[in-house]
Amino acid sequence: MFAKLDFIEGRFQELNEKVADPEIIADNKLWTKLCKELSQITPIVEKYKEHKKAENDIAEAKEMLGEKLDKDFREMVEMELEDAKERLETTAHELKILLLPQDPNDEKNVIVEIRAGAGGDEAALFAMALYRMYSMYAENNRWKIEVMELSDTGLGGIKEVIFQISGTRVFSRLKYESGVHRVQRVPETESQGRIHTSTCTVAVLPEVEDVDFEINEADLRIDVYRASGAGGQHVNKTESAVRITHIPTGVVVACQSERSQHQNKDAAMKILRSKIYEQMVKDQENELAAERKSQVGTGDRSERIRTYNYPQGRVTDHRIGLTLYKLEQILNGDITEIIEALVTADQAEKLRMNGDDE
Repeated sequence: MFAKLDFIEGRFQELNEKVADPEIIADNKLWTKLCKELSQITPIVEKYKEHKKAENDIAEAKEMLGEKLDKDFREMVEMELEDAKERLETTAHELKILLLPQDPNDEKNVIVEIRAGAGGDEAALFAMALYRMYSMYAENNRWKIEVMELSDTGLGGIKEVIFQISGTRVFSRLKYESGVHRVQRVPETESQGRIHTSTCTVAVLPEVEDVDFEINEADLRIDVYRASGAGGQHVNKTESAVRITHIPTGVVVACQSERSQHQNKDAAMKILRSKIYEQMVKDQENELAAERKSQVGTGDRSERIRTYNYPQGRVTDHRIGLTLYKLEQILNGDITEIIEALVTADQAEKLRMNGDDE
């Protein structure tokens, strides 16, 4: 591990010099790539410095304890020695986590899709509740939210919503949310108090930038048409809605939420890039051996990941067996405890896999 850390520390110095080189700065793609690499290894180098300081503090304390000291001073040095040992153990564990293979998408913004599934109007109301939950969580983290497409039911629910969340390491926090979310509650229209079960699917896609991969314009079929639904007089008079088909993969994206054709095309291209990228990543993951996958969940949209039970006021994440009796707080955006538990479980599994490999 320490040979790898020494290499990373050397790479850190090298990257600092390169990103300040005028020739590299002039090459925007290369400069952006190197800056990303630098930002990824900086926490490792900083933690390694803490680890080495703890080692030095231990060595100094032991050296002092070998000398003649008065009782009070010896006790103080012994306390400092114990503190340094604790820091050494903590930083060693944290370094192991930092050295785990990183998801290259963790730094990215996300595009979130929420679709009402089984359950009719109840599913649509639940989709709105999930959208509100993620919106409030984003606001709590000072992330920016932008709705790209929304189809409502007119009854307070939504059939589908696609929105972008921008901020610091958004994908690293929300990537575990992909899957089937299930709600159990008594509908207002249910006279006999029977509990109904409804579902929604959530997909969290990393936003893909131009530097990630290129889409050949010749592979696209772009159709424009008149938007439908709420939006004013322009809806019926202008062909502002855009549908883009990526011919090689068959991926189709439509967008009509913006007023202009140009804005809708830009939004549709963002979604299209993320969908194609997601498919590319899934194809790569399918080539990996099954035992290399984390048991926390791969973000498969068909995987039932969580149940929200209104009568009991509880939320259960089925992947890690976590149950919290704070439904109201969670639906108000307080999902940090769930996300932290998922991150910890994922890290523990990866550490276990690394231990098996050594």
